[in-house]
Parts: sequence; structure tokens; C-alpha cells
Amino acid sequence: MNTYKLILKRRTIRKFSQKEIKKSDILSCINTARLAPSSANLQPLEYILITKNLDRVFECTNWAGYLKNGAPKTGERPTAYILIISNTKISTNAKYDVGLAIENILLTALEKGIASCIIGSLNRDKLIKYLNIPKDYMIELAIALGYPKQKSVEDKFKKDIKYWLDKKGILHVPKRRLKDMIHKEIF
Repeated sequence: MNTYKLILKRRTIRKFSQKEIKKSDILSCINTARLAPSSANLQPLEYILITKNLDRVFECTNWAGYLKNGAPKTGERPTAYILIISNTKISTNAKYDVGLAIENILLTALEKGIASCIIGSLNRDKLIKYLNIPKDYMIELAIALGYPKQKSVEDKFKKDIKYWLDKKGILHVPKRRLKDMIHKEIF
């Protein structure tokens, strides 16, 4: 699939089948993150690949703030996580690097049929303890991974940005229209 079509196809998924992801596929995702541009080429990001003790990580996550009971239930939870951490000895502001790396991870995963959900609402203190993360590292974001057990579609943005589930369990995500976001030549 070409890159443009892959980007148009990508959606956040919050319910996953329990089929195991090949470790080589996850490593491919991390490898493309490693190759993402980095501010001043500092490369402060590192990655923790988690495929075991998933419940310990899950209990440190908060899911789908707009949905009541939006967290995946047992049997729908991610089968892997990639935790993005930054070495604060190298850079104390890696937010742009994180965004660039994440998009590479998401697109590589999708190309392999793997769904994803970026999670920023984390109990970082617990994760630092569970995963023995050194004090010079900061947890940036987590990416939940698994094969999709849910469908997600783009809805036309009206007045509300809140995503929602329909009666069939399809996740609807409002997106602004391109013409409402482009300013030609001047504002």
C-alpha cells in the first residue's frame, strides 16, 4: 500500500484480538522509529518493548476519556506495548522527536495489519517502578498494539470533537475537513 493510502486508513483502535504479534514485527516498528528525524540529531529516545506482564502495564493506563467504560475489557486488551522514553541527559525536550517516531511506529504497524492506540494518560510513577526505569529517563508515551477487534471510521466534524461508539461497536472519530484547515498564501 502506498504511504498516502496507509495514512488515510490509519485509525486508533482500542479493542484487540488476543492473537500474539510476532516480535520481529514489533522490532520493525521500533526500527522505523529509530530512523525518524531527531532535533539536532540528538536521538534521545529509547523504547521498552513489553509483551509479558501486560496486566501490570494495563493497570497504569487510562483509556478513551470521552467514552464511558472506554477501556478494553479482558479478552480485548493489547497484546504488546511500546513505551517511549527519553534520556534527559541528552535532551529535556523530546516532544517533537516523540511525534515523529510515533507516526513511523503507527504506520509500520498498520502495514503489518497491527492496530494501535497512543496512550498519554499513564501512571508514570508506577510504570517507572514496575519497569525499573532509571531516574535520568522520562516516560513520554505508550503505544498499545494488537490485531484489531474493533472498527474505527472517520466522521465529518460538526461541532463536537468527541469520538463515540455506535450500536454495532464501531468507533466514530470526527475529523475537521481539509478545506477548513488550509489558508492559501495568507491567513
